[in-house]
Amino acid sequence: MDTSVTIIGLIITILIAIPLFFVFRSNVINKNKIKEIKKKYSQNNHFNFELTESQNKKVLALDEKNKGFLLMDFNSTEEVVSFVNLNTVNSCKLVATNENNSTKITKIEFEFDYKENHKKELIQFYTIENEIIDQECLYEDHVLAQKWTKLITDCIS
Repeated sequence: MDTSVTIIGLIITILIAIPLFFVFRSNVINKNKIKEIKKKYSQNNHFNFELTESQNKKVLALDEKNKGFLLMDFNSTEEVVSFVNLNTVNSCKLVATNENNSTKITKIEFEFDYKENHKKELIQFYTIENEIIDQECLYEDHVLAQKWTKLITDCIS
């Protein structure tokens, strides 16, 4: 009787431990990848991205002192990393693109207006093609983008 209970206990423990191992391993790999990307874009330790937030396989980082913004998107098939030196930017605003005359948002982008040449650059934050759960990710990402637009605007001014 004790042997069968022990065997069943070990099997249940193994069934719980294996998925947890892969989750923790994946988390460590992602943290290392984010750390390497931050190091790459720090430009010889000029930028120190202390303020970092991640959600839905997107990572946003900001250096408020030296004014640098970094966006990493791991949702698409190929990871997308965008860096903006906020010292060269006049303003930042959020642009939401709707589907053909409806209220359904298909794309959210940060629009940066540069000081020189008044050039505008769009950095894609959310696109409906990359999401599995459309509306839930859209709402969460839209709230996060609004929050970060305010942080970036405060950093610029």
